[in-house]
Amino acid sequence: MKQVVGISLGSSQRDHTAVVNIMGHDCRVERIGTDGDIEKMIAIIKDLDGKVDAFGLGGIDRYIYAVDRRYEFHDARRIVQAARKTPIVDGSGLKNTLERRVIEYLEKHTDLFQGSKKVLMICAMDRLGLAEALGKTGCKMTYGDVLFVLNLPFPLGSLKALALWARLLMPIISRLPFRLVYPTGERQKGNQPRQVRHFIENDIIAGDFHFIRRYAPPSLPGKTIITNTVTPADIEDLRNRRVKTLITTTPEMGGRSFGTNIMEALMVSLAGRDSELTEEEYNRMLPELNITPRIIHF
Repeated sequence: MKQVVGISLGSSQRDHTAVVNIMGHDCRVERIGTDGDIEKMIAIIKDLDGKVDAFGLGGIDRYIYAVDRRYEFHDARRIVQAARKTPIVDGSGLKNTLERRVIEYLEKHTDLFQGSKKVLMICAMDRLGLAEALGKTGCKMTYGDVLFVLNLPFPLGSLKALALWARLLMPIISRLPFRLVYPTGERQKGNQPRQVRHFIENDIIAGDFHFIRRYAPPSLPGKTIITNTVTPADIEDLRNRRVKTLITTTPEMGGRSFGTNIMEALMVSLAGRDSELTEEEYNRMLPELNITPRIIHF
């Protein structure tokens, strides 16, 4: 049995284990949260290194993208270096492939993008594939990287503008403690509404769920959320906020959706590789996995 372990900087209250059959292989998938403790992450990785088939790096990005450039967070690099034998991936390869295909699926099989829809992409650099695919549907895009990461009142209307901001600021931001950039540990549980006008003005809210939950207002009537991993408690939270539709880009496994980092680790383990796959390899495997988005209408 293949064994994949997601080591997350996020809350341990979201831990989950499931056994799934993928491409004819039984796989045991486990998510371990460390409540914002990077040293604990490193210790767990060192302990399991060589004993499992692949690691998923959760709750922290190793790489983020701005059109034609890739930036690496220093905290993430230190964590990844703890794995000497077992491959470790952060989900960025799958975000760039699977999430594009999800939008293509939605455009083909649903009426979600009919009419003049406006989209708030919470952090495009975290999910560039999703951001670019949404832009191609003809939706009017607002990119919230500066709004929510830096808390500055500058909504961006193009990925070119985002790339300019990234070239100026990412050499500094990538060296900051990751907890200053993204909600980790206990901070994932709190809600501190930020830039509320942009949530209200847009029809679709897309991006990382922890960003959405932390900064969204208490009520999101009629909105569609396109995001990654959610738990049953998260689903109930969105129901209480009067969200109309929830779409997760990864499928349900054992009662919840896992993050792209764990899904990517599964694909690496099934391919028998010791490192992340190429874009071509991900796209070749995805049809075999027959992954379709989960759509919940409240």
